Amino acid sequence: MRYSASEKYEIIQLVEQSSLSVKQTLARLDINKSTFYAWLKRYRDGGIEALEDRNPSPGMVWNKIPQNHRNSLIELALDEPELSPRELATKYTDKQAYFVSESTVYRLLKAQDLITSPAYILMEAADRFQHPSRRVNELWQTDFTYFKIIGWGWYYLSTILDDYSRFIIAWRLCTSMSASDVSDTLDDALRFTDLDRVRIQHKPRLLSDNGPCYISGDLSGYLEANGMQHTRGRPYHPQTQGKIERWHRSMKNQILLENYYLPSELEERLQKFVNYYNHERYHESLDNLAPADVFYGRGESILNKRKQTKWATMAMRRKIHYDRRAIQPNLMS
Repeated sequence: MRYSASEKYEIIQLVEQSSLSVKQTLARLDINKSTFYAWLKRYRDGGIEALEDRNPSPGMVWNKIPQNHRNSLIELALDEPELSPRELATKYTDKQAYFVSESTVYRLLKAQDLITSPAYILMEAADRFQHPSRRVNELWQTDFTYFKIIGWGWYYLSTILDDYSRFIIAWRLCTSMSASDVSDTLDDALRFTDLDRVRIQHKPRLLSDNGPCYISGDLSGYLEANGMQHTRGRPYHPQTQGKIERWHRSMKNQILLENYYLPSELEERLQKFVNYYNHERYHESLDNLAPADVFYGRGESILNKRKQTKWATMAMRRKIHYDRRAIQPNLMS
């Protein structure tokens, strides 16, 4: 409830003249003790006029992003238009050692009319895997997807993806989808991780769908010989392989923007995107880390560094704010 200046003055007089204690009087008037003493101080300093409600005036916002960083963010967004506000905020924080939030970047880009609707619909896995992986090389997902090369026909991409880190361990562009293509890709993955030479208690478990190449006896024999277990998803339920399906969608959104006339052209483009995906692309599900950060075990140190950058940035903004507030009265006098 708002009181006028005269009402506040009457309350002050009533409390001062009451036979009850200040606490009891204020309790009966339903007025907070700190509020009453704030009125009393204003009245003693400036009389009844000082009891008038003051219209709030806009002050300096301590956490405002300086103009030079705003300009740099806009330049980064123009240089790399494919990045979302989340990715821009993370990349700017990492590269410039200056924290900005996703919401701040979004508001800044929206004010510059740089936010556009996506030209495609992202596919999201509805369910989580029943037994989520807890470490690198515990579970590998694999699947095929296809491309048409003009003048050559259909080619098929076989991929091995680490479930825990989403790191693309191995991939092959094949002319078929046979069990031997799967085993060749697994050979590449085992060599890359040195699991073909190092003796460990548990080899990675393979997760696939129920395609003919994955249920074949040849692949079963290969996995048994290499000490690997095999898990297959429920039929007609692609969400089980949601991470590799999501990889396919992210990859095709970029790869299919061009036509390819030679298999080597497609392979070169795929290699560039795999490098970007593994080492540069920030994954929201990985706390905005790249898959390589998690796969090689440097994710925790990066997150700690970002946290330190955030607190250092906040402290710097707060200091600048209070320094300006200290200077402002001197300029006005």
